[in-house]
Amino acid sequence: MAADFKAFRGDYQELVDEISELLGVPATLENRDFELIAFGAYDSDDELDPSALDPVRTRSILTRRSTATVRAWFEGFGITRATGPVRIPPSPEAGVYRGRICLPVRHRGVVLGYVWLLDGDPGLTDAQLAAAMEVAGRIGALLADEAEAGAGLSRELRAVLTAERGWQQDMAVAELRTALGPRADGPLTLVCVAPWPSADPEDAPAARTIPHATALCTLPWGTSQQSLALLVRLRTTEVSTPALAAATRLLKEAEGAHLAPGSGARGGGATGSGAVGGTGRGAGTAGGAARGAEAAPGTGATGGTARGAQAGVGPAAMGKAARGAGARAAAAAAGVTGAARAGGAGCAAGVGDPRVGLAELGTVWQEAAAATRAALAEPRFGPVAQWARIGPYRLLTALPPEAAHDPVAGPLLSPAHRELARTAEVYLDCAGQAARTAAELGVHRQTLYYRLSRVEQLTGLDLDDGEDRLLLHMALKRARL
Repeated sequence: MAADFKAFRGDYQELVDEISELLGVPATLENRDFELIAFGAYDSDDELDPSALDPVRTRSILTRRSTATVRAWFEGFGITRATGPVRIPPSPEAGVYRGRICLPVRHRGVVLGYVWLLDGDPGLTDAQLAAAMEVAGRIGALLADEAEAGAGLSRELRAVLTAERGWQQDMAVAELRTALGPRADGPLTLVCVAPWPSADPEDAPAARTIPHATALCTLPWGTSQQSLALLVRLRTTEVSTPALAAATRLLKEAEGAHLAPGSGARGGGATGSGAVGGTGRGAGTAGGAARGAEAAPGTGATGGTARGAQAGVGPAAMGKAARGAGARAAAAAAGVTGAARAGGAGCAAGVGDPRVGLAELGTVWQEAAAATRAALAEPRFGPVAQWARIGPYRLLTALPPEAAHDPVAGPLLSPAHRELARTAEVYLDCAGQAARTAAELGVHRQTLYYRLSRVEQLTGLDLDDGEDRLLLHMALKRARL
């Protein structure tokens, strides 16, 4: 089953244009999650009317999504249950200066989206709206077909990423290659976002709404949480920018799910062990990373301007980790855990190294998941980490679970010795240079020497010995994971 989502988009555009021409007004198609799908352009004096550019419509053009508040406001008019047109009056206090007409897009009794029209004077007749509802029914059938195709790709991708190496994985790859068609042979990579706030596939964004996405699925993360895997097509294996943009968008989605009222999402995420007492280096990302303005529904977006927006306003840049000794000290004093520092709502994303074709997709997923774990443990890598840039964590994340806590670091990982653990890690990060370490920690050099002697007593290691330093450094870093 080859799913050509570009063809789906073209069909949507034709159908929405048909509604615009039929009614003589601009139309917009959004899915049931109020994500923009297509615009119908129609030249009219409305485009010159300032009242047509109300805040709701403007934000939708720019950001292509609705806020939870505005979505709830529109749904309050019963559009999720309606089987025919719903007129929504203007409400300037809500930012809606022009009335809307909502045509629910349904298939086999299930609402799959909405066509939005600007309500004008003279208004549209019942006969016109009935004709438009017939086109909306064809859109519903198309949305159902796309959903089925996306679900198939999701199953095939999940099978590849969960199959055991060998003939099982080879068969799963062959099935996915057949489903993807020609897209399977180009440069590809995988994005991992974890912890993802829901295991329900219905809560995941449509692949169509993520730039350069080909397929996505949810996978277990740890013992009780979920991750999201996204297959991203690239122009070349040398440039991962599309994957980084997709990861940024997914982190926005994850944060929105955490913050949405009544979402039931697991807010805390994977808080991790608070490695080294949660006092390691890295002060954390700028709060609320990946937050961005979201759009509102029911825009009835018009021709040229709307199509420009459809081409894509890039997602807001993610907040970067704060750096500097002062920031690190503040984070340590607060006892912030690695995961909480990694990104909005305790999520982080990882990107595997690009490959051509699907043969190494299992390895790419391991890389993406490892990069995500590194970003959760070390905020300086996140909130979006690339496998190629996580340094020693490429080796540390490959260690088996039984190697997670080397006995040598055990005494330092107890809450009673949190400050000693932090001192040891900063000292090793500074290549054993006492002056740099003391400055980083904000302590007198004699205090540093005393702490290091206590570290040696507790671990039995000699910090003047290179191999002992390497062992302790790896043990402390591995504890973060």
